[in-house]
Amino acid sequence: MNPSELKKMLLALQAGKITLEEAEHRLRCLPFEDVGVAMIDHHRELRQGFPEVVFGEGKTAEQMIPILSAMVEKGSNVLVTRLDSPKAAALKNAFPQGCHDYLSRTFVLETKPPESRGKGTVLVVCAGTSDLPVAREATIAARAFGNTVEEITDVGVAGLHRLFSRAEQLHRAAVIIVVAGMEGALPSVIGGLVPVPVIAVPTSVGYGASFNGLAALLGMLNSCANGVTVVNIDNGFGAACAATRINNSGC
Repeated sequence: MNPSELKKMLLALQAGKITLEEAEHRLRCLPFEDVGVAMIDHHRELRQGFPEVVFGEGKTAEQMIPILSAMVEKGSNVLVTRLDSPKAAALKNAFPQGCHDYLSRTFVLETKPPESRGKGTVLVVCAGTSDLPVAREATIAARAFGNTVEEITDVGVAGLHRLFSRAEQLHRAAVIIVVAGMEGALPSVIGGLVPVPVIAVPTSVGYGASFNGLAALLGMLNSCANGVTVVNIDNGFGAACAATRINNSGC
């Protein structure tokens, strides 16, 4: 249940269109629901603005199906992250209306169009094609949370003229998520060009001394562009959550 649906129910109760018992029944499972394999937080969308997200890695398809079923029954849109192909096939079989994105390893199941909450555009900028899986995870999550999202791909610092050709798009954005591996320099460059919040996402892409993304992470944490925020390695989802909070607040 989201804030709009809660308001509609309370107005219906006030107008006498539903009984007190009906309202009580709808609210009974609002805080959480025990489905055996998980305690689903149905209250999260009221608190945070977006529903609980299912982390697919480490869960079996058999565990996820009842979780998704319970969320759909309550009218929630569902986002599953870090989903491998066999699990995705099982979810697609159980929920044919869902959409699996192979590149980002996500599964989206919409019971209703996402409510538009953002004040502006979230721009996801990807340094290299090898960083695309993490960038696409950020894009899909941000869209699922009700943001308008645009993408710019393959504009890393090895060919900086490619980035400058997209200057207008950079300055039009309300929040920018910058995804980069190797030495992780791109967020510093963009952070020095724009006045809006920049969220840096280091990826595990790179050669030996990149240490599976640690070099990019440390480079971003030490950015000389003031105000660049950094999330964990390969955490496109976390960047989308941060961008949504910023975009919803109108900052």
